[in-house]
Amino acid sequence: MSNLKPSEIVQKLDKYIIGQHQAKRSVAIALRNRWRRQHVEPDLRDEIAPKNIILIGPTGVGKTEIARRLSKMTDSPFSKVEASKFTEVGYVGRDVESMVRDLVELTVNTLKTQEQEAVREKAAQIAEERVLDLLLPKNTTVPVPKGEGDAEVKPAPVEDVSSTREKLRKMLHDGKLDGRYVDLDVADRNIPMVEIFSNVGMEEMGINFKDMLGGLMPKNTKRRKIKVPEALQTIAQEEAQNLVDMDKVISRAIEKVEQSGIIFLDEIDKIAGKNGSHGPDVSREGVQRDLLPIVEGSTVNTKYGPVRTDHILFIASGAFHTIKPSDLIPELQGRFPIRVELNALGKTEFIRILTEPKNALLLQYMALLRTEGVDITFTDDAVETIAAIAEDVNNLTENIGARRLHTLMEKLLEDLLFEGPDLKEKNIVINGSFVEERLKDIRADEDLSRFIL
Repeated sequence: MSNLKPSEIVQKLDKYIIGQHQAKRSVAIALRNRWRRQHVEPDLRDEIAPKNIILIGPTGVGKTEIARRLSKMTDSPFSKVEASKFTEVGYVGRDVESMVRDLVELTVNTLKTQEQEAVREKAAQIAEERVLDLLLPKNTTVPVPKGEGDAEVKPAPVEDVSSTREKLRKMLHDGKLDGRYVDLDVADRNIPMVEIFSNVGMEEMGINFKDMLGGLMPKNTKRRKIKVPEALQTIAQEEAQNLVDMDKVISRAIEKVEQSGIIFLDEIDKIAGKNGSHGPDVSREGVQRDLLPIVEGSTVNTKYGPVRTDHILFIASGAFHTIKPSDLIPELQGRFPIRVELNALGKTEFIRILTEPKNALLLQYMALLRTEGVDITFTDDAVETIAAIAEDVNNLTENIGARRLHTLMEKLLEDLLFEGPDLKEKNIVINGSFVEERLKDIRADEDLSRFIL
């Protein structure tokens, strides 16, 4: 588990996300509390429940980006799901427990990949020996004279085979055998797909149909004639899978999910309905009630075994334009004690977003055009003008936050991006007047800005 201090987590988030200091602080505290819980006395450890968070704010202000960067920064199992994709029990659709199963599946695959990387060197050595066996079979025989009659076939001396093998090994390392072909039996992975439609996850029944059908189907192998480098790679992958102890991987994955898993529930406001008395609101409230035991702490059956959700951290987010967090059912509200409101973005934030982050939008476009040999630079007044127009258009139309900058930049640089390979002038300076000229129609005509942006 990551042992970053809260201040260090905020500093790392600041490299990519502008503003929203309170949201960063809340997330950093929640993550640090996961680490603290691991160091509490065992008898009290299980009693400490995670303090789930709701991030409230309009679209494009950084809610999802904060969660996405957290997943890259920490070694905690992380999964992002959209609450609007779930439906209540009895309806066709995804059941809420599938979010836990997805998290376990993701963690198992990640740990499996890490284990394969750890044994890659050993797998490569085994692959090399197997390729040498293909190039020089062990039962190599040579004719040995027998008196005046026919020659008698006897095994070649061990010394000759060994020296020949070492010569082949040296040629293999030097790349002199890269053009040679070998016959290799490769597993045929074309297993027929069988889809089962059900509103109940098959894992709940303790059945994994994919693995079961895979076991019933004959394991077909197909002999292929492939080049030596491809044979080395194919055998190494196969051996790496065989060297991984899957029982150990699954055990570790379940423990990591239970102790340090994070689930990001996006668009939670879409499952909250006012009054919840009629129409689709009844279904929305049903989703909330199905979600409640998962967030409170329950046991979910997965194909890898039962997983407890008591200590999984849930971070929910929503715009909450027309409704309030208090429109969620009271029981669910109680399970999200920390509520953080993210601020809408204005001109000042847009200027910083365009220039400060490590992945700043201006840097991305400069790098894209540099691949065509075109160097573009933006003056300070150009950046200010782009930010001002983004703020104006957001105020006049739907406020989509920082995403507005993407639409403006595409419109601003459309001609350069199209004509980039054929441009004679390779050094281009973009100033405020150029930005005004390109975007003046959109800024002046509200209907046009709605249509284009």
